[in-house]
Amino acid sequence: MITRLFFALLILATLSGCNSDKSTYALISTEFGDMKVKLYNSTPQHRDNFIKLAEEGFYDGTLFHRVISGFMIQGGDPDSKTAPAGQSLGMGGPGYTVPAEIGALHLKGALAAARTQNPEKASSGSQFYIVQGKPVTDAELDNIGQRAGRPYSDVQRQLYKELGGTPQLDFEYTVFGEVVEGLEVIDAIAAVSTNPQAGNRPLSDVKMTVKILN
Repeated sequence: MITRLFFALLILATLSGCNSDKSTYALISTEFGDMKVKLYNSTPQHRDNFIKLAEEGFYDGTLFHRVISGFMIQGGDPDSKTAPAGQSLGMGGPGYTVPAEIGALHLKGALAAARTQNPEKASSGSQFYIVQGKPVTDAELDNIGQRAGRPYSDVQRQLYKELGGTPQLDFEYTVFGEVVEGLEVIDAIAAVSTNPQAGNRPLSDVKMTVKILN
């Protein structure tokens, strides 16, 4: 399975244009461990914006303020740096949005831009989420692909069934990177206790720092 999955990932990366040798990597550090993420060159506006904010220290001290087990972990709200316990978060940002660059899928480990509802599907200037997701069936993929008018390929189906993810978000949000090391950290954060009345904010703050590696 590992060998087959490895080659499937290579094929998918080639098809999506995300396998450049000159990719930029970032390290998202938390008390649960580090996640090394690869930023996609196929989403240059999101890539460059994330690099800019990280190098400015924008993310340092922010929280993973919305955590839903089996779905995703979300952070990047600057208001979370000083928010008292129990306060709902998710509306803060740098004061601008990023144009949509939709294409890559929401497999486990996908780094994607959060957004509010808007016709252009423009992304939040800073908030992002990392997919945990769950295994997906062919029937689910059939339904999603039919609704979107974009059927999934055999390779994409294999990846979703073996890795898991959140295909219901495909074609709606911009995926601009992926976790290449530290998938277990996603699971650890997703397992923390949260307060549903505060937008699924963890009961104990999960802080992050973000560093660009190259």
